[in-house]
Amino acid sequence: MPIALDLARWPRRAAFDHFSRLAHPYFSVCARVDVTALAARLRRHPGATWFLAYHHAALVAANALPEFRYRLQDGQVLEHERIDGSTTLLRADESFAIVTLPYEPDFGRFVERALPALAAARVPAPGLGELSEQPALLHMTTIPWLDFTSFAHARDGGGRDSVPKLAFGKMVAGADGRRTMALAVEVHHALMDGLHVGRFYAELDKAISAG
Repeated sequence: MPIALDLARWPRRAAFDHFSRLAHPYFSVCARVDVTALAARLRRHPGATWFLAYHHAALVAANALPEFRYRLQDGQVLEHERIDGSTTLLRADESFAIVTLPYEPDFGRFVERALPALAAARVPAPGLGELSEQPALLHMTTIPWLDFTSFAHARDGGGRDSVPKLAFGKMVAGADGRRTMALAVEVHHALMDGLHVGRFYAELDKAISAG
């Protein structure tokens, strides 16, 4: 069960009140991430892909930070114990599906649970698939054709959507053999600041390097 923050004691209460009143209370940061170390993970786990590896690293990082588990509900800030992933997947007919990736701290277990869900989502079908309205998610998408430098997500108006949103860009191999990719992070400013997004990137680096 999520726990409601005591807003009267929250050091960010003034920022929360200010940004909650805005029609567009979101900010976005885009930075390049070195994902080279994920290659070793793929070799150890049959069926694992780069797609699953960087999605898992992002979930590990987000679950490590309370701010990325905060959600707005009826004027309260609720802290969820854990959050799962919700991501887009391109189908063969060029439509896309939305699929839920249950969070597992162990990468092997994460892959085992994700593979059947991805296989089912790839089958052409009407609708978007697992379009979940639950707030305990991290919304993610991949734009593997572009090495972008900024990104903006479609959102409901009025600041009601408090789910952090990530966009992964094209993976680029450097002359030294290292692989990097752009990662855009968009969050609700009533719930966190640039400090916390910076901590997310630091946690992501740790998750990628963990082996």
